[in-house]
Amino acid sequence: MCLLRTRPVYNSCRNRHCPKCQSIAQASWREAQQALLLPTPYFHLVFTVPHDLNPLIRANQRRLYSLLFRTVVDTLTTFARDPRHLGAELGVTAVLHTWSQTLTDHIHLHCIVTGGGLSRDGSGWRSSKTPHFLFPVRALSKVFRGKFLARLDAAYQKQLLVFARRSARLADPKQWTELLAEVRAKRWHVYAKAPLAGPKQVLNYLARYTHRIAISNERLLAVENGTVRFRDKDYAAGAVRKEMTLKACEFLRRWLLHVLPRGFMRVRHYGLLANRTRTEKLTRCRELLGADPPPPEQPPVADESIVERILRLTGLDVLRCPFCGEGPMQRIERIAPDTS
Repeated sequence: MCLLRTRPVYNSCRNRHCPKCQSIAQASWREAQQALLLPTPYFHLVFTVPHDLNPLIRANQRRLYSLLFRTVVDTLTTFARDPRHLGAELGVTAVLHTWSQTLTDHIHLHCIVTGGGLSRDGSGWRSSKTPHFLFPVRALSKVFRGKFLARLDAAYQKQLLVFARRSARLADPKQWTELLAEVRAKRWHVYAKAPLAGPKQVLNYLARYTHRIAISNERLLAVENGTVRFRDKDYAAGAVRKEMTLKACEFLRRWLLHVLPRGFMRVRHYGLLANRTRTEKLTRCRELLGADPPPPEQPPVADESIVERILRLTGLDVLRCPFCGEGPMQRIERIAPDTS
């Protein structure tokens, strides 16, 4: 028998940066993406921008985040179309992340890429030449660096960039040239993880990245005396779990670094998955791969409550008591939002 316990359940703000409101959005997105999966291995690649460029990107978020998307996809397309590597068109889903475990700037793009593609004439499916990797990462890194810096310098020459605070010095052409030389001399990081096996694993894995925000509630340990204490991983030390305490104002400052410009799309599809042609191309890919068509999209369930929807999509019964795991929770009071 469970003792009487209470649990506050907060009103949803529906903001895409809120760690509390993303679970149902993640589950809904995963359900909608089911029809896009192909019966092929998928690869996970991560393209990271050097931290030297963080102040400049911070002052030009919309333009330079978009530049990052274009450059990464251009790099992948260049390798995919080369017959020495694949000679085909890939399907790519790219997701922007801007944070590190300690909420500082760490700008990178996660890409989930099909382990093969449709030939240029649409006559055949071409699989990756090896099951262990898609393209050589060192070569990807060099091409990514070259294309990004060429586009960045072109934007500078056209006077399309804004310079403020720590990036203000870059308005000086000499300082700009020095910055480009510094980042060009560095090795840019492109990381490739092991291929993902099976459509279900791909979808679950991808959903974790599409709706992840800078920090989850589970990592918050304490808010007291004007400070916030949270858990983080130090990947430089082998993913050792640590704790960090920041003044509340500094915590909020870091958090706000990762609020995207209004309307900016953080998840984008390219190639076989591009919105305008994906139905036609994915249908052709399934024919070539001998795969069954995806199940028809299910119409919305009439009069489905949010509790029922969460249970259907996630298997989580939010009314089940989290303490005893048996009895249903009952609402004892409703507090109206403060509109003052």
